[in-house]
Amino acid sequence: MCPHCGTRYDDWDHGGEGQEDRYTAVLQKCVGCEVIADKQAELAASGESTHGMKVALVPVAAQAALDAIRDLKKQHTQDDD
Repeated sequence: MCPHCGTRYDDWDHGGEGQEDRYTAVLQKCVGCEVIADKQAELAASGESTHGMKVALVPVAAQAALDAIRDLKKQHTQDDD
């Protein structure tokens, strides 16, 4: 099986001209991939080092919870000083 497209060689018609294949190529737009590409371009244009950087899609609620935890830890650290 091809790791890129998921088909096998035998899935395709090898009978010759005029015979239909089992698949047809269609265009699909993935908004998630578009957002990732936009963020990667933004990062590259910023001049920051991109070594080791990956762009990931995280649910908004999960990111809000992580931000809240980070803020609480920062506040707790400041209170200890």
